[in-house]
Amino acid sequence: MLVISQFQHQSSRLFLYLCPLFKNMGNVETTKSSKSKLKSFVQLVIFVGLGVFFIWLSLHSLSKDDVKMIFQSMSVVNNTFSWCMLGCAALMALLADVARAERSKILLEPLGYNIRRPMAFYSVMVCYLANLALPRLGEVLRCSFLQRFEKVPFQKSLGTVLTERAVDILVWLVMLVIAIGMNTGMLNQVVIDESNQLTIGMWMEQKGLSVLGNYFIYIFLAFIVIVGFVLHWTRRWWMKVPFFVKVRDFVFGIWQGFISIKDLPNPWRYVFWTLLMWVFYFLGTYLCFFAFPYLKDIGPAAAFSVLTFSTIAFMVSQGGLGSYPLMVAGILIMYNISYTQGLAAGWVGWLLQTAVVLAFGFLSLILASFYKKPESDNITSSSK
Repeated sequence: MLVISQFQHQSSRLFLYLCPLFKNMGNVETTKSSKSKLKSFVQLVIFVGLGVFFIWLSLHSLSKDDVKMIFQSMSVVNNTFSWCMLGCAALMALLADVARAERSKILLEPLGYNIRRPMAFYSVMVCYLANLALPRLGEVLRCSFLQRFEKVPFQKSLGTVLTERAVDILVWLVMLVIAIGMNTGMLNQVVIDESNQLTIGMWMEQKGLSVLGNYFIYIFLAFIVIVGFVLHWTRRWWMKVPFFVKVRDFVFGIWQGFISIKDLPNPWRYVFWTLLMWVFYFLGTYLCFFAFPYLKDIGPAAAFSVLTFSTIAFMVSQGGLGSYPLMVAGILIMYNISYTQGLAAGWVGWLLQTAVVLAFGFLSLILASFYKKPESDNITSSSK
């Protein structure tokens, strides 16, 4: 674990060194053809190299057993119909990313930035690609990406990203309540610890109570409140220091992006794309079931449960590696699917989602290298 931690630290430092290389990307001179071609070639090489680095970093931790299990799982999908269903599921996952990109574009409009649709999509896919390599790196790269190519201030786009995450968590919590309500009986029947006769329902209840009983959370919240009061009382002093003024402006920019949702001219448009995104996620999960003979008849309720509970896997591990198949197998047990069959479906589902991110994230890096920066410093025109 220490070696992996050190490797990720070094990778983060490498990314910081690579960030300045984005500064001049997309700024292609048209007056000097040879120089223009050279710049285009250099930035293409940098983007391709960065993509290869992210792909390697996201897959290098796969063990031989993981690779063996993936190939065994793929052998179950052995007919044209199954491959077509997986292709449709991949398309749904991609459409969900398109909906996410459109939603991010909507949030930036109240701030005066009408970013190009292709760049909005590219930024989302590059974000996912980077998160496969290093957790939370994608959000930083996404904001840097928009700053370089669409001239959106980093702090403002970061604020909108935080808003997106908050909305996603809210929607997911609603889905979680529904999923628990749908599976209450089954959650209390599936035993995950035979020695203590601990069921999934009991485990979730204990975890919920342990979070509420964690005094560190309350201490942290109290600390935040105290710091807020101290900053308010001493504002006349620290607002005279240039460094603190810059920090304040940066934080204020994040806050502007975070609350941009309240200034949307048509909030229902944002709601529509949010719900559509989750519908695509659900359809992708459900269509994947039809690729397996033993899953095609268990119904949409099982797909909804798998989507909801398996989202936790992406929260607790990098790209859902390892945890996603286990979570899928655990949920499918409640629907009388054997653990081995559920694990096979989980590995195929994980591989499918990862392949979409790797392919289109890498492609987005390449295509973005050919885009020019917008001429305006504040507002860009929407691509149609």
